Parts: sequence; C-alpha cells; structure tokens
Amino acid sequence: MLKEFKEFAMRGNVMDLAVGVIIGAAFGKIVTSFVEDVLMPPIGQLVGKVDFSSLFIGLSGKSYDTLKAAKEAGVATLNYGNFLNNVINFVIVAFCVFLLVKQINRFAAKPAPAAAPTTKDCPQCAMTIPLAAKRCGHCTAQLA
Repeated sequence: MLKEFKEFAMRGNVMDLAVGVIIGAAFGKIVTSFVEDVLMPPIGQLVGKVDFSSLFIGLSGKSYDTLKAAKEAGVATLNYGNFLNNVINFVIVAFCVFLLVKQINRFAAKPAPAAAPTTKDCPQCAMTIPLAAKRCGHCTAQLA
C-alpha cells in the first residue's frame, strides 16, 4: 500500500497540483495584504474615514463602539466589513487567475492546419491512388 501511495504521489499531475496549491496559498496572502493594507484604507478614507474591517452589526440589540468591545461582551455579530474585504479579495484573485489562464491559452500550441489530401479512392475498385492519376494502378480503370 505504501508503494502504491508513493507512485500516486509522485505522478506529474499530483506534483503539479501540490505546487499550484502552495503558490496559490502564498498568492492569496499577498492579495489579502494588498486588499487590507493598500486598497481598503484609501477607499475607507474616500467614503468617510471608515475602516471596513470594523464594520459590524451586533445581534443583541445593544450598541457597541467597536467590534472588539462586542466580542468581549460575548455578543454575536454580523461582520459585514470583513465580508466586504473577502469579496474584494476574491474578485482580485479571480481576475488574476482569469488573466493568467487567458495568457496561457494565448501561448498554447495551436493545432497545425490539416494538410491537403494527396490521394483519392478509385471509383471502380475503391483502392487508394494519387490525385494526379489518370488510370488506376490496381484495376486499370480510366479516371476522369
């Protein structure tokens, strides 16, 4: 069983998938940092000095100044600011993957055009003969 697992794990597709997952995780962290540290602060500034990660609704009916205060009080919260950050993360990652796949498809080998046929079938004996033949070499039928 161990030998089978080793053969499975060492196949090219599994190794490619593993590398893709590792790079994807690292890329996800970069995008998360970009959204939270670079993109959202200016957007929050433009819409009225709002920190999106601190936007929430307390479900207890009481009002809390910060998300941290609500969590310390043990209140269930809807953290829609974090949800907005995650949606923006997803859109950026999806767009980057789209661009990557588009480039890979652009550089992928295009199939060679089909070669023009050089032979045809004899109408009398159905044997393959050259296109330029005036007489079948198999049955000697005269060709038009």
